[in-house]
Amino acid sequence: MTSVWVGQRVRLRAIEPEDWEAFRSFDEYSDAVRNGHRLHPPRSAARARKWAAELAEEEQDLDAVRLVIATRDGDLPVGMMNTHDVDRVHGTFAYGIGIGTPHHRKGYAGDAVVLLLRYMFFERRFQKAEAWVYSSNEPSLALHRRLGFVEEGRRRRSRYANGRYDDEFLFGMTIEEFTERHA
Repeated sequence: MTSVWVGQRVRLRAIEPEDWEAFRSFDEYSDAVRNGHRLHPPRSAARARKWAAELAEEEQDLDAVRLVIATRDGDLPVGMMNTHDVDRVHGTFAYGIGIGTPHHRKGYAGDAVVLLLRYMFFERRFQKAEAWVYSSNEPSLALHRRLGFVEEGRRRRSRYANGRYDDEFLFGMTIEEFTERHA
């Protein structure tokens, strides 16, 4: 039996209440947190447990998803990804991805992105994916280029973090570009 949610290195799954410890530990790496979105004050164990429990109970939309990236063998949470800005009329969506610092450079992000795009393109009938990446996040810029995303635009000085302004790069990939590279 084969699951569309299982790749070579990872499986995508719903969050479970017990995942709170892994995600709270990822917050200890400030540079990685900044690369994903923005730095927040530390949260208590009670708040982290509540967050995971609430997400575990949340009803999932078929197109606006939030998924844990877990190791294929062992089911260890290594990150999370979500879709957002879903436009069913035009068939476009954006996504975000974050991998915990201890799990960087192991191929988890690339495997997870391919699984998500395969689902959105071939199961949900979308025709284009987009991702915004901060200019200071060189590993993510390299990942998107390596996966075959096309750089479509740049918003200059659109984010402030760690005492500096970053540009944001917009990357896009159509279903045809995905199929050519990853089908």
